[in-house]
Amino acid sequence: MTADAAGRIAGKVALVTGAGAGIGRAVAERFVAEGAYVVAGDIDADALKSLVDALGEERVAVASCDVTVEADVEALVALAVERFGGLDVAVANAGGGTASELVDHDYAAWQRVVNLCLNGTFLTVKHAGAAMKQSGRGGSIVNLASLNAVQAGRGMGAYCSAKAGVVALTEVAALELGRHGVRVNAVLPGLVRTKATGGMWHVPGVVEEYVENAPLGRFAEPEEVANVVLFLASDEAGFVSGSQYGVDGGARTGRYPDLIGAMQRLSGS
Repeated sequence: MTADAAGRIAGKVALVTGAGAGIGRAVAERFVAEGAYVVAGDIDADALKSLVDALGEERVAVASCDVTVEADVEALVALAVERFGGLDVAVANAGGGTASELVDHDYAAWQRVVNLCLNGTFLTVKHAGAAMKQSGRGGSIVNLASLNAVQAGRGMGAYCSAKAGVVALTEVAALELGRHGVRVNAVLPGLVRTKATGGMWHVPGVVEEYVENAPLGRFAEPEEVANVVLFLASDEAGFVSGSQYGVDGGARTGRYPDLIGAMQRLSGS
């Protein structure tokens, strides 16, 4: 398939989970701008329609995909192969979290976070990696972890554990898939302004604490994370695998904000 646009991933076929909004949408938009064909998965049908309306059916195919359901992930990979002839790039972006101290943490809520962030990433790596291995043309898998994979936060036990697992999973996948020409890397964002993180802006002092703890003195926009994902997807990163890329403004050098304390102050408890 010949691309009609010049770019760093021109003509490549990319899969993005959680592509309806935030970082996932920014990645899909950047990939199309760079000449790729994108298969976008999300549980939000309206968001997927909006993505197609913005980027066009010629370049984008969409499907409802709950990354915790293996059949959904397998079908998303199959769509890439059927619609665009293969799979070169996969971005495991879907995720989400909650806040609760460990001794008070509801087990079902814990399981939901781990299932979404870690098991969903595993299923994406499993099926995308299998397709890339079978094609014989290699590829690049980029897993969205988090600053919380390497920096503990009060009330963030489930999310920290799941995202740390994503980093370990990334390294194992890089080890196993490298001989098939498949590179696997992780991106670790700090605070990014998205619809999913919008609640942070309604808890007094939280965003300010994030900004204070980041040496660069601000939070990120989704496009800044997409820039790093694009690099890892491209041939410019041809000898990069099993690596972690922080996009946190240096926040790893500080401490994570006290979300529980801020929420308690807001509620007056």
